[in-house]
Amino acid sequence: MKIGLIVRHAGDIANELTKVQNFGFDCCQIQCWQPDLLTDENADLIRGLLAEKGIICSTFWCGWSGPRVWNFYEGPKTLGLIPEEYRAQRVEDLKRGAEFAARMGASQMATHAGFLPEDPNSPLYAPVVDALREIAVHAQSLGIKLLFETGQETPTTLKRVMDDIGTGNLGINYDPANLLLYGKANPTDALSILGPYICDVHAKDGLYPTAGKSLGHETRMGDGLVDFAAIIGYLKNRGYDGAITIEREISGEKQIEDIRHAKELLSPLIG
Repeated sequence: MKIGLIVRHAGDIANELTKVQNFGFDCCQIQCWQPDLLTDENADLIRGLLAEKGIICSTFWCGWSGPRVWNFYEGPKTLGLIPEEYRAQRVEDLKRGAEFAARMGASQMATHAGFLPEDPNSPLYAPVVDALREIAVHAQSLGIKLLFETGQETPTTLKRVMDDIGTGNLGINYDPANLLLYGKANPTDALSILGPYICDVHAKDGLYPTAGKSLGHETRMGDGLVDFAAIIGYLKNRGYDGAITIEREISGEKQIEDIRHAKELLSPLIG
């Protein structure tokens, strides 16, 4: 296992990759929420920078265009492939993201699919599965594995969706904190359902929601409810040799301090 860091491609990727080096990492996820940046030129630039700096990109994390509100009211109406008015464009965004991932040299692309319906009889369910299958088939043709980041759906729902998509190139970007923040599962218990499909892990901590509208609170690693010792122990027992990617969704000096703290906690667990 390698400890990595998530960084954002938003116009100054060279500086972001230098941050990875400054923390002493040689592994990262690259996240992009701007489809207009997913050009061949940028992919070639990133591929060259990764080689120059000796950094591995474990997963390209691809966002999509249009509005996004991270709560329980507007979230289901704006996030992922659930809202019909944005679905067709976001399918194209994610197919383009798979092409970008392949060109920059990544083998995996992750995203949030949205609040996937728990009821497979919901009128939303089949069209969303079809849309995800279209993305997965395109990714498969490029040699890319499509990863679903956990959080907005129960582990059982996510497993059902993956089964119904039915392509052989699906996996999980396991974000244990998101399972807490969205109130969907205990992240240690969820391993019994999703563990065999984990291909990348976000090292992030948090708490369950305490209000009906707002997500739970992200915390510094070790201050939330995620049992990283249990999760990493499980991954070791399964022979997982992928990345453990630190994500801290704040900015400034506190983010830097918390990333260093996370590295200190993770290093002895990974060994």
